[in-house]
Amino acid sequence: MSAADASILLVDDHSVVREGYRSVLQKQPGLRVIAEAADGEEAYRLYKSEAPDLVIMDLSMPGIGGIEAVRRIRQWDKGARILIFTMHQNAGFAVQAIRAGARGYVTKTSPPETLVRAVMDVLAGKIAISPDIDHELALSRLGGESSAADVLTAREFEVLRLLLAEKTTDEIAETLHVSPKTVANLHSLIKDKLGVGSDIELVRLALRQGLLTEPDLGEA
Repeated sequence: MSAADASILLVDDHSVVREGYRSVLQKQPGLRVIAEAADGEEAYRLYKSEAPDLVIMDLSMPGIGGIEAVRRIRQWDKGARILIFTMHQNAGFAVQAIRAGARGYVTKTSPPETLVRAVMDVLAGKIAISPDIDHELALSRLGGESSAADVLTAREFEVLRLLLAEKTTDEIAETLHVSPKTVANLHSLIKDKLGVGSDIELVRLALRQGLLTEPDLGEA
């Protein structure tokens, strides 16, 4: 489809951020922001009720993160167009977002015209990646260590994100609507896939791969 009359759902837990890029988008002819969400759960509900042409979503939010929200929306609607707009400049997050079903990945440090161009590309059925992430993706292929982004599924990556945010097994189970036993099994599987024997080693690997760069990944 084109942007002749495209409806957009904005998803970000910071209202000031939503206001800023709503202003940028609505200056473009044909783009309409029809709904806003502050977390992944609300985004999923609004997508089902409002059926927007495009979702622009942050990754780090309270509750389920953007990657899990992308996975759920795409399960509901295989044709959903979702563009990630985030502070995360890590190639691993980009790989996981695209694997979960996002059609684009733009960092918030990019100029506004990069976001607008990505919106138009995704609406036209193309994949849109900001130049800084293209560079990171190229560099990530030079490393020898198994990348969490390459070996984990979207659900496993979300559990890893929540573990790194120091969430308990019960908290993760409640967030993802699964049993604590399922979370424990996924926790063990994640360590096996990444070749680490303890949570300390898991944190060290996450630090090396740039997955843990903030005090609380879940609230950034």
